[in-house]
Amino acid sequence: MIKFGTGGWRAIIGDEFTKANIQLLAQGLVNKMKSEGVSENGIVMGYDRRFLSKEAMQWAAQVFAAAHIKAYLINKSSPTPLIMYYVMKHDFPYGMMVTASHNPAIYNGVKVFTAGGRDADEIQTKDIEDYISDIEESQVMSVEYEDGKAAGYIEEIYPLNEYLDNIIASVNMEAIRGAGLKVALDPMYGVSETSLKTILLTARCEVDTIHDRHDTLFGGKLPAPTASTLHTLQNYVLEKKCDIGIATDGDADRIGVIDDKGNFLHPNDILVLLYYYLVKFKGWHGPVVRNIATTHMLDKVAKEFGESCYEVPVGFKYISAKMQETGAIIGGESSGGLTVHGHINGKDGIYAAALLIEMIAVTGKKLSEIMEDIHTECGSIHMEERDYKFSQEKKEQVFRVLMEEKQLPKLPSEIDHVSYLDGSKVYFANGGWVIARFSGTEPLIRIFCEMPTVEEAEEICKIYETFLDLK
Repeated sequence: MIKFGTGGWRAIIGDEFTKANIQLLAQGLVNKMKSEGVSENGIVMGYDRRFLSKEAMQWAAQVFAAAHIKAYLINKSSPTPLIMYYVMKHDFPYGMMVTASHNPAIYNGVKVFTAGGRDADEIQTKDIEDYISDIEESQVMSVEYEDGKAAGYIEEIYPLNEYLDNIIASVNMEAIRGAGLKVALDPMYGVSETSLKTILLTARCEVDTIHDRHDTLFGGKLPAPTASTLHTLQNYVLEKKCDIGIATDGDADRIGVIDDKGNFLHPNDILVLLYYYLVKFKGWHGPVVRNIATTHMLDKVAKEFGESCYEVPVGFKYISAKMQETGAIIGGESSGGLTVHGHINGKDGIYAAALLIEMIAVTGKKLSEIMEDIHTECGSIHMEERDYKFSQEKKEQVFRVLMEEKQLPKLPSEIDHVSYLDGSKVYFANGGWVIARFSGTEPLIRIFCEMPTVEEAEEICKIYETFLDLK
């Protein structure tokens, strides 16, 4: 029943997300660590603000304690990047975060991190699944939480300052202090407020926060920073004349941005802005990595500066691995996750926010102005995105048509080539593209299309919708 997707294991609370399954997963990881001879090193664990997150972390810790593996528990709800940083900095073989990231409030889940603070790749997660499948219910051992603490196998820690100091040391705080910026924050009822406010107030920014209370229902909205969920932040930025509005998802590894004109900046735009800034203004040199459903504007910017852009499947583990392989300076995805060379080996919405603030301060330009500069220098393209829910029968039908029979609809642009690296992606001769793929975290079929004009992108999405009979 425990199957890992592109963003860890996620399940509906009370259905598959239960104490029994949490402890089963923990036992699987215990057995894996012992077989690899790394159980003496211990494990670090954290949790977000979702319903049962703290309890689930403690349930898992009880299993590690029973196996005499020390569990270091971050004892306040914390950003996922903090756990990744701590695993990397203190050489833990594994880390765990209880979160379902940007999924609806009825979900919770577990992310597993491996040495270096990396997202567990498909080999590692398949290995964990195999260990789990070999466990009988009677083999899951646990101790009482307080007994585990008393025995020294559970230790509560709170290393937030260490993580924040690392970010503060890596951004130009002096430039930000002199810029007098006004920032609006929207943690979306998640875990980023303390971290972001600490960094920004240290840099003498004026900071206003909305949606900061603890609400396990996330205000009745999806805790994902998208155009449809950030209307309140948009209005706040315009009303209060803020320089930028920053939002993060439930566990703060993804970011959403509202610019000075109140426009929602797509995660694609954020990636483009930061890559452009790192190369042109900070003088960094190196390629960029994006997933197969992320904007090709990154390719245009890379080409403008004599650099390369590498494409990988969806899943941040592929981005971080390719960055390490190629020496890329930034990597990210259209869903809002990105990382920068020299920081952690995974997504960090808090670091990305700090870097965006630095960019405004150093350039002396507003976000809207920098984006205009990029389009003037590198050109522009337009993306359209569509999501469709499906039944299992529909999933099998679409998979058969796209991936087995490799059928394509009649398309209005000349096709250069087709890739089946992750879903079905058509590359057009004019530089545009369209992909149809299944989400690895939600029961959705996703279609992304990027073309020279909005009308062309919309037309191709409509063609796919009709071709696959999606509603």
